[in-house]
Amino acid sequence: MENEREIYRIEYASYSKDGGIFRHKVALRVHFPGLRFSDVLRESRGYLIMLGKPLRRAFQSLFFFILLIFLPFFSLADELPVVRVGVLKFGTINWEMDVIKRHQLDQKAGFKLDVVPLASKNASSVALQGEAVDIILSDWVWVSRQRASGKTYAISPTSATAGGMYAAADLKMDSPCDVAGQKLGIAGGAVDKTWLLYQAYCRVTDKQDIRATTEQQFVAPPLLNKLMTQGKIAVGINFWHYGARLEAAGFTPVINLDQIVEGLGIDTQVPMLGWVFDAQWARANPEKVAAFLKASSEARAILRTSDAEWEVIRHLTKAKTDGVFTALREAYRRGFAGDFGTEQQQAASRIFDILAKEGGPSLVGASPTLSEGTFWLSP
Repeated sequence: MENEREIYRIEYASYSKDGGIFRHKVALRVHFPGLRFSDVLRESRGYLIMLGKPLRRAFQSLFFFILLIFLPFFSLADELPVVRVGVLKFGTINWEMDVIKRHQLDQKAGFKLDVVPLASKNASSVALQGEAVDIILSDWVWVSRQRASGKTYAISPTSATAGGMYAAADLKMDSPCDVAGQKLGIAGGAVDKTWLLYQAYCRVTDKQDIRATTEQQFVAPPLLNKLMTQGKIAVGINFWHYGARLEAAGFTPVINLDQIVEGLGIDTQVPMLGWVFDAQWARANPEKVAAFLKASSEARAILRTSDAEWEVIRHLTKAKTDGVFTALREAYRRGFAGDFGTEQQQAASRIFDILAKEGGPSLVGASPTLSEGTFWLSP
C-alpha cells in the first residue's frame, strides 16, 4: 500500500510433538503520515500476541527499541492542534487551502488544517463571531470597523489581488475617468472599496464627479460579466478573478486598484485582504497562529512560482479555456508578496481616510480613522 513502511519482520521456527517443523513470519507494517501512535501500539500488541509467551517477551523489547528509532517519522495526527479556517465554498482561497493540504504544509508546520466551507461573506463573519471557526479571510476595513464596535479582531494582510475597471475593446477612452454618459456596472454594492476609491481618483485627477456623470448599475459579479459580454454594459468595475475572465474574453483593463491608489498619491502597495482572527485567541495560541501563517505563506509561494502546481488546481479555477486559466494565474501572481510593516500600515491609514470620506459610516462604522490594533504583525 502507498505510504506504508515495514518496521520489522520476525521469522522463527516451532516444533510439533511429532517432529514437524513450522516456520512463521510476522511483519509489522505501518501507514504514515497521519499515523496515530495509539494505532501502532494496538497493532503491535496484536502481532505479539500471535507469538508464544517465551518469544513474546523477547520480541517486545526488540519492538520498542525499533519503535523509538522510527518514532520521529510518525505523524502524530491525533496530537496535532487543529486550526479551523472558514472559507467561501467556491472562493479562490480554496486554491491555497488545497496546496496546504496536498503538500501537508499544515502537518509540517505542526498543526492540522480544518477547512470549513461557508456560503457567503456574511456567513464568514457570523462563523468567526460565533467561534465556529478560528480564522477567516476578510479585509482590514471590516476589521477596523469591528474593533471600533468593541471586538478584538486583527488581520494579517496577505493579498493585494484586487479588482479594477474593464471596458469593451471598442470603447474609446482618453483617460480612466472618461466614462461620462456611460452605464457603469459595479460589483460589490454602493460601498465597494474599488468604486469608492475610483470616485476619489477621478475627483483628484480629472475634477469629475463620476457619480453624477454616469448611470451606476450595482449587480453581482457573475451577472456583471454576463451583461458585459452580452454588450449591455460597456464598462464595469469587478473583482480580480472576474476581471481576468473579462480580459480573456477580449475586454480592456482600464485601471486597477493599485493604479487608483497610486494616482491618489500613495505609492506603496497595500494588501486589502488577509487572515482575520480574534487577537485574544491569537495571544493565547501564538504557536497555532504562527504555524498557520507560515503554511499559508508557503502555499502562496508555491503558486507564485510553480506552473505545474497550477495544472494540479486547474479544476478548482473553473477555467473553461486556456486563455481564462492563464489570465487567472497571472492576475493571482500580481498580488502582494512582500512584508507588511510600518510603511504599509501608514499607507493603509491614508487609504482608510479616503474610504471614510467617500463611504462614511455605512462602510467604516463609528470610527473615522483606522482603529488601533487592526493589524497583526508577527513578532
